[in-house]
Amino acid sequence: MAGTTPSNGSPGVPGTPRVLRAMNDRAALDLLAAHGPLTRTRIGELTGLSKPTTSQLLSRLESAGLVRTTGRQSGRPGPNAVLYEIDPAVGHVAALSADPTGITALVADITGREVGRCRIEADSVSEEVRHRTAQLVVEAVDGALAQAGLGHHDLRATVIGTPGAIDPHSGQLRYAPHLPGWHSRALRAELAEVLGTPVAIENDVNLAAIAEQYEGAAQDNDDFVLVWLDEGVGAAIVLGGVLLRGATGGAGEIGYMPVPGAPLLRGPGGTPSSYRGGFESLVSGAVVRERAGGKPLPDALADAVVRDELAHHIATCLAAIVAVVDPELVVLSGQVAQAGGEELRLRVKEEMTGLALPRPLLRISELDGDPILTGALRTALDQARETLFDTA
Repeated sequence: MAGTTPSNGSPGVPGTPRVLRAMNDRAALDLLAAHGPLTRTRIGELTGLSKPTTSQLLSRLESAGLVRTTGRQSGRPGPNAVLYEIDPAVGHVAALSADPTGITALVADITGREVGRCRIEADSVSEEVRHRTAQLVVEAVDGALAQAGLGHHDLRATVIGTPGAIDPHSGQLRYAPHLPGWHSRALRAELAEVLGTPVAIENDVNLAAIAEQYEGAAQDNDDFVLVWLDEGVGAAIVLGGVLLRGATGGAGEIGYMPVPGAPLLRGPGGTPSSYRGGFESLVSGAVVRERAGGKPLPDALADAVVRDELAHHIATCLAAIVAVVDPELVVLSGQVAQAGGEELRLRVKEEMTGLALPRPLLRISELDGDPILTGALRTALDQARETLFDTA
């Protein structure tokens, strides 16, 4: 990774042996996190470090309790090489997904391995507790920790995905009137105090986009838009590999977007009176099922008339987005998109012909499980590793 350079001896000056060692340590830890157990030789090959430097690095990380040996590599000529891995006991993180009916929490060790999960339904608790959002979050986290035999002191970061977005200036949740318990400015600080760990609250669709970046359809694309089609509707915009949030955290709130055929619902002072107005009122899961006579989504979207109408609405919205953003890729995600599958994708692609000059790639998300939780976990791991993997 790097050799030593002359310095003035100050431990905090870039280029000093201490800083370079910390950089090499972090590179090795990131490789172990990404690839799992590796031999000393392989770590040296991937980092470009010499054998003596790699040996010193591993000895240093073992002494710090960050890595451990985990058997030997077999199946090759010669002596079996020792395998090293990150010690999963170094720390744990919590990832949560909140929706109008409840909260799901999972706990994972620093390698990303899930060790506990708990779902708390909002209607399964008393009326008093239902309006105490912090207590619901803690109950979900505690349930996941209990499965793993852990406590709050084991957590290093917590990330919560919710509809809407936290305004970076006021700290309040915006664009989510259906989650009344989440609008307190002090909620994040209250949760951090109770859980004893830093807490981040992030837009759920942004987290789904992060999941696609890590292990989904957008792994090879730095410029893409994820369109979330579910019971709620939204988008996440990634340009140059960076998530676009907007001045108030509301970038991608396309559920409100006025499109042909959508009602424009306005309240006092010209503000939206219902989150069911705009684009969402044409494409949400509830609307698609209603138009198919109450059928489940897969059956509803097997109906060519319903599918074609939905594709037209999606393409109209996408045409506006790609005309402004011009992404390499659009990923359709959420229950509606996955129920429509390849047939829906092809119809949307056909409908977009002539609507916009840019013609991005169009893919359906193929992630297993809940992409919001996956994105929350990846974000929490990044935050925790930033601290735990810093040996400077």
